[in-house]
Amino acid sequence: MQTLEDLYVYDILTEDQPDLIEKAAACLASTFIGVDVAGNWVQEPIIGYALQLPYEDFYQFTKEYIESIAHQGYCAVALDSERNVVGALVGDTKALEIIEDDIFEGTFADMNVVMRVLADIDTRFLDDYKKRYGKDPEDGEVLHLFLLGVIAEYDRHDIVQRLGDLLIKKATEEGVRLVLGEATNPKSIRLMEKFHGLTKYKDVEGNFIVHTYENNERLSNIPSTVADGIYIIVREL
Repeated sequence: MQTLEDLYVYDILTEDQPDLIEKAAACLASTFIGVDVAGNWVQEPIIGYALQLPYEDFYQFTKEYIESIAHQGYCAVALDSERNVVGALVGDTKALEIIEDDIFEGTFADMNVVMRVLADIDTRFLDDYKKRYGKDPEDGEVLHLFLLGVIAEYDRHDIVQRLGDLLIKKATEEGVRLVLGEATNPKSIRLMEKFHGLTKYKDVEGNFIVHTYENNERLSNIPSTVADGIYIIVREL
């Protein structure tokens, strides 16, 4: 019987691996836009369900993001025996950048909706961070886990655990203070809490930082049974 170690190999991408970067981008884009995995439909509620962004546009966005931050060493992938990327967790330790202007056009214009939602919750997080620590977070202080996708047919939860373990171990060794993510659905929150200890962030007044879908005209069609909003989730290191 094959063991988990036989099925997959785990690695950190570098900027001089264009083939694997493309495969990682394809894996992530598939899971966000929507893909059948072993008879189960995997889809991110904002990008895939509500906005139905084109695969090619989101693939290109993801690829360019990985290319821009791969040198930091926070792009973890799971590879099968044929060197296909079947899971990816991608992040960076740059200070959070708030983008308020619409920067996407054409078939990808609705990505501006996503960026406005991220700007909303990230701004509230940064305001609260400054209240807590007396300053804005600097480069290298926060590991921002930005994209997670798994298309493997087997051991999907184990892949999530192994990928996160790689990045969190590196972040701990490099003195990162906090791991942060923007979780768009309860399943993501459950996985990151179970395997990596990230939980919904509460501000200094004890409130969750969340952008609720029902109050967003473009996202109100997301069923409450699927997800109610996008939450800031964190873990202190």
